[in-house]
Amino acid sequence: MTAPPPVADARPRRLKELHPPEVAALLAADPRLIVPVGTCEQHGPHLPFGCDTIIVERLADDLSARFGVLRAPAVEYGVNTPVEREIPGNATVRKKTLHRMLNDLVGAWEDGGVRQFILLTAHRYDPHQEALATVITTRARIRVVDIFAVDIADLLEGQAEPMHGDEVDTSLLLHIAPDLVRMDAAEDYMVPREVLRRFRRGQLRLPPGGPGSLGRARLATAAKGQLIYERILDRIAGRVFDVPAMSL
Repeated sequence: MTAPPPVADARPRRLKELHPPEVAALLAADPRLIVPVGTCEQHGPHLPFGCDTIIVERLADDLSARFGVLRAPAVEYGVNTPVEREIPGNATVRKKTLHRMLNDLVGAWEDGGVRQFILLTAHRYDPHQEALATVITTRARIRVVDIFAVDIADLLEGQAEPMHGDEVDTSLLLHIAPDLVRMDAAEDYMVPREVLRRFRRGQLRLPPGGPGSLGRARLATAAKGQLIYERILDRIAGRVFDVPAMSL
């Protein structure tokens, strides 16, 4: 089958706001479900704990509105990057916990008629990504979409790639939810690329002497955030939604 064209009624189809007959009709027309998977994790003193969740919820809403695809409530907890000191408010789950929870949710939704799941995440931590990538279905297709796999290097000034609570995260929040950003508290904290890789693999902890973020947060702007957001949204729309789809 081919992907349906963008819908004229541009509003998100949020599962938690719909009634059973409406959900059944939506899945009969397009049996896909967008599942935003966030975190409750510090991103430095200038960003809220729900930074990752806020970003993927906004993307899920915009994609749902553009294509008329059902959108699940966000999973607000993920596998966090370990830190050297406890941070009040941090809430993480183990990889196997996230994996099992998603398996349970996906299984229930699959029984109800979903034939393709789009798991959206903005958290580039390998154990978190592995929990998503290993979810099992009976017959439905699963696509894990790491939004930061989209190339945005040309839009950045002080970094070559997304980091953590950085120029990217901060710019996106300045665009999406500027009232939640405290730029006066933002700090820059750069590490070599290999060190960043080891953080992402879970081989290192965020150091106690740093702000809890990595990257050039002070270079963030709302204008940059809009460009980054539109790039990510358009790439995901084109590569995941607006292409010929497999038979579902």
